[in-house]
Amino acid sequence: MLEASVPLLAALLLGLLLLTLLLLPRVWGSLLLAWNVWAPPTVYNLLMGNSKEQRILHHVLQHATAGDPRSVIDAVDAYCSQKEWAMNVGDKKGEIVDAVLRDQQPRVLLELGAYCGYSAVRMGRLLPPGARLLTIELNPDYATITQQMLDFAGLQDKVQYVTVILGASQDVIPQLRKKYDVDTLDMVFLDHWKDRYLPDTLLLEECGLLRKGTVLLADNVIFPGAPKFLEHVRGSSSFECTHFPSYLEYSQVVVDGLEKAVYLGPGNPARP
Repeated sequence: MLEASVPLLAALLLGLLLLTLLLLPRVWGSLLLAWNVWAPPTVYNLLMGNSKEQRILHHVLQHATAGDPRSVIDAVDAYCSQKEWAMNVGDKKGEIVDAVLRDQQPRVLLELGAYCGYSAVRMGRLLPPGARLLTIELNPDYATITQQMLDFAGLQDKVQYVTVILGASQDVIPQLRKKYDVDTLDMVFLDHWKDRYLPDTLLLEECGLLRKGTVLLADNVIFPGAPKFLEHVRGSSSFECTHFPSYLEYSQVVVDGLEKAVYLGPGNPARP
């Protein structure tokens, strides 16, 4: 009886080991993210009397060149990779965003989640003359910093309409047609609360803001992850999807990626 249980015990231990190895990158990533988000900023905030986001803006104002969006991007990347981690799309995934922007050349671009304005500056600099950029931010402090970042980068001179909208995405999206004179969107960059990716995608479609060819580009779909969004767009005949594997911003450890979902028009909820 004892001899028979030895192989079973060994198999159980091997299974636990394999499960641990499988989950280790995600567990490590969660711990790393929690540390970067909460520990150093909390100490710095107490010592310096301001927020991480204000320190990022201050660094840009001190080290970037006014009217030069590229220098603003480089200054933010330098600060966040060398001093304090921040949840911008970052330099590596930013190159993917750049490539999609250059390929699509959207005339009307909506960003969900402005944070400090990094991605708004990054995308705005690549928009064609006369294009519109609307970025929605829930946090009033972040919205103020975003506006300052855009002004310093000179985006108002390069893009005809740059609008920072304060509010929750689910409240603002239904107002885009009447209040902000948006007919349909050419591109949407999703980088806000991950559990809002799917509801806001459905809301955009419900409000008639998506047209055939509208591109949704979603950040952090692997980590922290947006599984319901991925399941929907990959399983729906209304979307054609491309995944761009990468790493979490300012990290070479935590696997992440962006998902590009091109809207094909109303279709069946799931692929046959």
